[in-house]
Amino acid sequence: MAPTNRAAWVTAAKAHPLEVKEAPYTPPKENEIVVRNRAVALNPVDYARQLLGEALFPWTTYPAIFGTDVAGEVVEVGSGAASKFKPGDRVLGLGSELKNNNPAEAAFQEYVVLQSTVACAIPSSLSFEDAAVIPLGVSTAAGALFQKDHLALQHPTEPRAQSNGEIVLIWSGSSSIGSNAIQLAAAAGYEVFTTSSPKNFEYVKSLGASQAFDYNSPTLVDDIVAAFESSGKPSAGAFAIGNTAATPSAEVVSRVKGRKFVSLANPPTGALPEGIESKFVFGGELQDNEVGPAIFEAFLPKALAAGTFKAAPNAQVVGKGLEAVQKGLDDLQGGVSAAKFVISL
Repeated sequence: MAPTNRAAWVTAAKAHPLEVKEAPYTPPKENEIVVRNRAVALNPVDYARQLLGEALFPWTTYPAIFGTDVAGEVVEVGSGAASKFKPGDRVLGLGSELKNNNPAEAAFQEYVVLQSTVACAIPSSLSFEDAAVIPLGVSTAAGALFQKDHLALQHPTEPRAQSNGEIVLIWSGSSSIGSNAIQLAAAAGYEVFTTSSPKNFEYVKSLGASQAFDYNSPTLVDDIVAAFESSGKPSAGAFAIGNTAATPSAEVVSRVKGRKFVSLANPPTGALPEGIESKFVFGGELQDNEVGPAIFEAFLPKALAAGTFKAAPNAQVVGKGLEAVQKGLDDLQGGVSAAKFVISL
């Protein structure tokens, strides 16, 4: 007999508040697993979808369930995933509802279907709440850094790869995506320059950045260019995170030697310098190419077990139960620095 499932539903476009009620329990297809959620993390895209409705992602159909960041226990395994997972495994994973428009793959429910290519085992030393901060951040960062149509960097390894003599610029390093991007790039053998507020300099350096720059400095671009020039190393390109990050990131890479490419976590707000290539990254893309297995199978389980990859930013538990999701999303609109809101289930 299938378990009873509950979810926090968005009953119609722009509907508020979420309505917690029964939801179907969906068994896994061949390359899927079903996870009993123990913690979910909240992302700005979640409240943006609720506020903006069809204007943001017009393919969404309602009623819908939102959410992407999952941590919990495997309860059922599809035949194609049986070599990687078994019932009882502790895992984190990326819910693919936003990409596939399938409520069964959304995080804000008790039982969620995950694609096995974007799930990984977590060690017993890592709490579900801490693990839940990772999936969307690491997926978006990995897509930007490693996909062949983005920066196409060499893949990360555990133990960390030897230095390859190149520098990657990650704009907004203390953000959720930035916290994961710094660690991935460093594990792949790249030196990392990043931006943040001065209060987060030590935080981003603890993740692997070699230099951090004050994003409010009036000489920011010049300072980063000078650091590139003094290093003597070429740029591997830039990853721009944030609504205003594209233009200054592109200006830096246009002025230093190396790759003239900026991967974008947010659409650009204006024209970029001549000769600069750019592309917007979508967090779920890596489940369909070689980057998904490279991160979720080859790298992340080993790095989490070794303690060399940190669950970052810090989990800030703001409630318990699906009923707490709406207040968490409302509060998240006020912003958060070097932390990520998490709901325990």
